[in-house]
Amino acid sequence: MAEDERTEIRRELGAFLRSRRARLSPRDAGFAGEARRRTPGLRREEVAHLAGVGVTWYTWFEQGRDIQVSTQFLECISRALRLDATEREHLFGLAQNRPPPRGPSSAPEIAPALRRMLASIPGPAYLTTARWDVLAWNESLSAVFGDLESTPPAHRNMLWLVFTYPAYAARMTEWESDARSMLARFRVEFGRHRDDAAFGQLVRELKEASADFRRWWPEQDVLAPGEGVKRFQHPVAGEIEFEHTSFVVDGGSDLRLVVYTPLPGANARKVEKLRRAARER
Repeated sequence: MAEDERTEIRRELGAFLRSRRARLSPRDAGFAGEARRRTPGLRREEVAHLAGVGVTWYTWFEQGRDIQVSTQFLECISRALRLDATEREHLFGLAQNRPPPRGPSSAPEIAPALRRMLASIPGPAYLTTARWDVLAWNESLSAVFGDLESTPPAHRNMLWLVFTYPAYAARMTEWESDARSMLARFRVEFGRHRDDAAFGQLVRELKEASADFRRWWPEQDVLAPGEGVKRFQHPVAGEIEFEHTSFVVDGGSDLRLVVYTPLPGANARKVEKLRRAARER
């Protein structure tokens, strides 16, 4: 990165910090109110006090001096300035040119509009977390792969289904290659969420439940999310081909929409027939 570009980023960082500092009320932050202040919000020394960092170091940081700061320092500043998740990510991007570390995740709330959109998709589709826990799915998914409603909530996880549910795995015509690909993509999320105990717990449980998972996990394969054609074998409809795509949900806290679009012709007709049969049951 060129020096003038780094200088501009440091200016942007300083302006962002000053704007966040200016919006905080001294009284709300626990400082005695004064009749008048020359500047709105908190002073630099007050931010440093709340963050538990040196006044000089914070001043240099806000002034945009060319100094190196730690992740812990940025976390302390984030808490002191009461930054929300988006602001925290912006701070880390300006200061370290990378996103902040990811902490323990919780299941996000799914907006009604998102549920309606999911229901409108003709092919099988579902919403999943970074840990691959399935939070919601549509009618086509139930018709083609089986209704997840009958699956215990703790087992509504794509890795768990693929590695421990023979009935689900039997529908995957290329089970081993697809399972290995899923495992390699999951390892990327595992690395991103290394501080989230729920990821480690899932790995330990899968090691106990699946010999294949136990054998392949140490291989350290990683794979970026991808698209492509997937083939499944339905016990009644026979083989069905889908185009597999996935999308990150904006503001969804690692929520991802996964869609299986049936290829035109017989594949689409088979899915529609299965949907109608499921409604009649």
